[in-house]
Order: sequence, then structure tokens, then C-alpha cells
Amino acid sequence: MKKALGLVCLVGGCLLALTGGLHAQRHRDPLTQAEIDQVRDASWEPQQRLKLYVQFARDRLVKLEQMRNDPKTKGRAQKTHDMLDDFLLIYDELNDNLDTYVERKDDIRKPLKNVIEADAELQAKLRALKDAADVPTDEAKQYEFVLSNALDTLDTSAEDHRKLLADQEDAAKNKKLKAHAKNSGSPE
Repeated sequence: MKKALGLVCLVGGCLLALTGGLHAQRHRDPLTQAEIDQVRDASWEPQQRLKLYVQFARDRLVKLEQMRNDPKTKGRAQKTHDMLDDFLLIYDELNDNLDTYVERKDDIRKPLKNVIEADAELQAKLRALKDAADVPTDEAKQYEFVLSNALDTLDTSAEDHRKLLADQEDAAKNKKLKAHAKNSGSPE
């Protein structure tokens, strides 16, 4: 009986380790070490941090366009899928940061305006990818889900960002937002 229980524990432990490894592979960090360092240096200053996430999201879509325009690219469908997934992870992190600043009642009107501008640009790039006529159907199917997810997320987020800006404007009128010392003296 002890041997059977030990074997069950061993097999269970192996399965747990295996699924944990697969989970870690699926959820890799989409940021490079240099980008992680930049985010860390920005600390929790909304102006700097949100600007970084917007830039990282833009960078991913620029790299995606470059890769897709290179006729020598092999495995284009899988690379497109992975790059869209990285973009979505970064964009989700941007939204998580916005949520944090809202909870802290920070004044994020200025960086939020930049986010809203970027939303429109990013939506246009993703729609152009979705509407691309020169993509073989079997290739498009390999990244169709993640592209649809990215577009849905951007559409919903853009609407949420505009509403949040309106809420922030109202709160500022009622002086219910905290300004950071670093941002209050900056000319941006």
C-alpha cells in the first residue's frame, strides 16, 4: 500500500511539474530585459510608466508589420500569433497599471490622453492586419483567435479609456485626484 501511495505521489508530482512548466512557457514575459529595466526605473509614476507601455505596444506592432512584409520570413503564421500575443500581454499590463492609478486616485489625465491617441493608432494597425487581402486563409486561421481577442480588447479598452478620462476630468473639477510631486513641476 505504501508503494502504491508513493507511486501515486511521484506521478502526481511529475504531472504537476510538467503542467507548471507548460504554464510558464505559455505565459512568458513579453518585455525584453531592457524594457523591464525601463519600467522598473519609471517606478509608479503614471506619466512615465504609461508612456513606456504605449511605446512597447507600438513597437510590437511595428515589428509585426516588418516581419510580415519580409518575404523571407519563415513560419509567418506562428510568428504573427506570438507577436500578437506579446502585444496583448503588454496592452493588458497597460490596463492593469491604469487600474492601479485609478485605485490610488492619481491624476492621470495627461498620460491617459496619450493612451487614447495610441488606442486609435493601434486599432487601425490591427484592423489592417485583419483586412489584409494577401494573406492565405490557412495562415490567417492560425492567428485569427488572438487577433480577434486583441481587437476586442482594444475596442473595449478604448471606450473604457475615454470614459475614464471623462471621470478624471470630473474628479479634477471636484479636486478629488492626487497629483505627484514629480509630475506637477514637469512642463509636459
